[in-house]
Amino acid sequence: MAVTILYPYKSFVSFHISSFKNHSSNVYATIVSHDGRAITIDGHRRVLLSGSIHYPRSTPEMWPDLIKKGKEGGLDAIETYVFWNAHEPTRRQYDFSRKLDLIRFLKTIQDEGLYGVLRIGPYACAEWNYGGFPVWLHNMPGMVFRTTNKAFMDEMQNFTTMIVDMVKKENLFASQGGPIILAQIENEYGNVMGPYGESGKEYIKWCANMAQSLDVGVPWIMCQQNDAPQPMLNTCNGFYCDNFVPNNPNTPKMWTENWTGWFKQWGGKNPHRTTEDVAFSVARFFQRGGTFNNYYMYHGGTNFDRTAGGPYITTSYDYDAPLDEYGNLSQPKYGHLKQLHDVLHSIEKTLTYGNISTIDFGNSASATIYKTEEGSSCFFGNGNENSDATISFQGESYVVPAWSVTILPDCKNEAYNTAKITTQTSMMVKKPNEAEDTPSTLKWSWRPENMDNFLLKGKGESTQTQLFDQKVVTNDQSDYLWYMTTVKFKKRDPLLGKTMSLRVNSTAHVLHAFVNGKNIGNQHAENGKFNYVFEKDVKFKSGRNVIALLSITVGLANYGAFFESKPAGITGPIFITGINGDETIVKDLSAHKWSYKTGLNGFDNQLFRTESMSKWSVENVPFNRTMTWYKATFKSPLGNDPVVVDLMGLGKGTAWVNGNNIGRYWPAFISSENGCDAKCNYRGAYHAEKCLTNCGEPTQRWYHVPQGDNTLVLFEEMGGNPSLVSFQTTRVGSVCANVYEKKIIELSCDRKPISAIKFASFGNPNGNCGSFEKGTCESSKNTVDILTQECVGKEKCCIDVSTERFGAPDCSGAPRRLAVEAIC
Repeated sequence: MAVTILYPYKSFVSFHISSFKNHSSNVYATIVSHDGRAITIDGHRRVLLSGSIHYPRSTPEMWPDLIKKGKEGGLDAIETYVFWNAHEPTRRQYDFSRKLDLIRFLKTIQDEGLYGVLRIGPYACAEWNYGGFPVWLHNMPGMVFRTTNKAFMDEMQNFTTMIVDMVKKENLFASQGGPIILAQIENEYGNVMGPYGESGKEYIKWCANMAQSLDVGVPWIMCQQNDAPQPMLNTCNGFYCDNFVPNNPNTPKMWTENWTGWFKQWGGKNPHRTTEDVAFSVARFFQRGGTFNNYYMYHGGTNFDRTAGGPYITTSYDYDAPLDEYGNLSQPKYGHLKQLHDVLHSIEKTLTYGNISTIDFGNSASATIYKTEEGSSCFFGNGNENSDATISFQGESYVVPAWSVTILPDCKNEAYNTAKITTQTSMMVKKPNEAEDTPSTLKWSWRPENMDNFLLKGKGESTQTQLFDQKVVTNDQSDYLWYMTTVKFKKRDPLLGKTMSLRVNSTAHVLHAFVNGKNIGNQHAENGKFNYVFEKDVKFKSGRNVIALLSITVGLANYGAFFESKPAGITGPIFITGINGDETIVKDLSAHKWSYKTGLNGFDNQLFRTESMSKWSVENVPFNRTMTWYKATFKSPLGNDPVVVDLMGLGKGTAWVNGNNIGRYWPAFISSENGCDAKCNYRGAYHAEKCLTNCGEPTQRWYHVPQGDNTLVLFEEMGGNPSLVSFQTTRVGSVCANVYEKKIIELSCDRKPISAIKFASFGNPNGNCGSFEKGTCESSKNTVDILTQECVGKEKCCIDVSTERFGAPDCSGAPRRLAVEAIC
């Protein structure tokens, strides 16, 4: 499954190569190198580093800063998805406004002098709702996705052609002098192709022919498609792609998604991929002939509104990326990868023109030498998970730590090792809103969600004598769908007064059940099982009884063969059961007359709009009340730090700031207590369950507020306490380093001065950032005083870690290190 920085939610950022020519003054021709090892751009062979940034997962105001940080981090390009359902929410009605302004995003990339990779798809996956497909597409007669289905192919071609024409009109393809050097058709189809049989093979051929017919002047790629027809370039996605071999020997070895982390799901924990392992994967990829690496994600961003897929993908799409959800540098990952990019760029000519030879030292240790007439560059790799390797090469001895790669640009001097981090670790903190006295200054008003028509009258918008999949009725215009029916009992019905229950076979992600206006219970899918049975005892009355079932979706399925056919909602059957003595009587309601209503009244009346004229009460604001709207005003936090709202204490619902939907919330969904790691070992192959934190805590409690103005509206479904809600800012609280002698470390508080040195020791200190301790050997000089004089009061300082500066502690021959923690 792929993850990237996309334009709404997935886009790639490439490393900056200083020798690239400026887009504004040159027309670029992009071709594939015939030696299979490099891409040739305007006659120059390049190794490309890229990162994904999805434009809809950020705001236009964030784009220049994100893209600039990508370039400063060593990227040459930005990669992004194009989300069909975002741009064509209704058939033949298009939206390219604000955060959906694809052309503006691409021009922002161009303005920064970077290249672009345009992943049109239009299937994206990307943990995006319905994989990027619009639900109206599913509801067309005879529709089957991603196969030789004429209705699907016609719609796919229409959208793809429209995007290509838009981009061509603005001269944004490299063949026109623009930044886009690669385009993508389809996405990870090879992973799910089997069930489609021969039609799947024919479909991929059609995709290739259709794409080629659009004449974009740059190569088309297909990721995870081993049988990609020529001239499509097949590429790799995954945590590691060093063993990937293209299906054509003349195709460069390209990695379109290097997963920097993983996504979060409601009820789950926080996944992390270590900095050392990401760097190891990149270095080994280039050691083994790689030519293009893209980080998925470089900036993950936020699944605003209802864009999160799933089911159960969280609003946050931080993805443990080098740039965090709010756009901050995620250190040390950002800095350690920047150093790697700088080293790779310094040997780019050797990598693209050099002859390759390898030496196998055994026990998973090897050397790869790239040699030209001008010189050589070397990679020393150690894939052993447990033991360091000592490599003897050209009369010198080199120690390569377990699960790491050392790069020697001249084959003599070590310039970089993936396991040796020499960049700072930044500890991010949340700060109270200094524009407010205390969080309690939020003054709340409220109003109930009006459900009388549904609960008491069973009155909807349409009526059918069957149960429908929720997608069919709502067209994905809302998370909410009412299913309502009326059941009549005669006064002398043998069931009345007996034990009776309502039994609902449900694929609703969340279900609320009401009988005669009374909530008889709710239930949500758990442990990945989205097909469950809801059953509650009910007392029916003689005469008319109204059953109202509110089905709620939390992101539609986005991955797998025929994922569009996965049901959502209440597809039944639904029974009333009663026990009359020894007899059990079952009444099947599935073919009853069912009334349907999409959405809720508060959404229809746009209570989330700041200009809404609806009446709100400030008296007796209730807490822990279901189906309730809350509203408060707040002062904009001081300063320029990213703003977050802490929704701890709430149940489940949706939040808006100034009428902008900032996403679904569900802090009542607590992760399990088990499975977290106090310390993550970077050695050994990574998987999504390897390094987890946040056990026993809400999956997500903080929400990105892209515009920090002054009205917050909440719709609370399950009941919560809004008095605990507060606005905060996120910033660097402290920075740490733990580096070996003969290295230079830079400490920076991200445009804020360093206020104090909390800890410093030169010798063999122990512990981690936030819990350092002195070891058994210690420099005679006062390390704290030296660093206080050098760093305090400055926004950044550089320290040469040497015995000349700190003294020479006797550590019995062991390597000496400097550990420091500075307060920002």
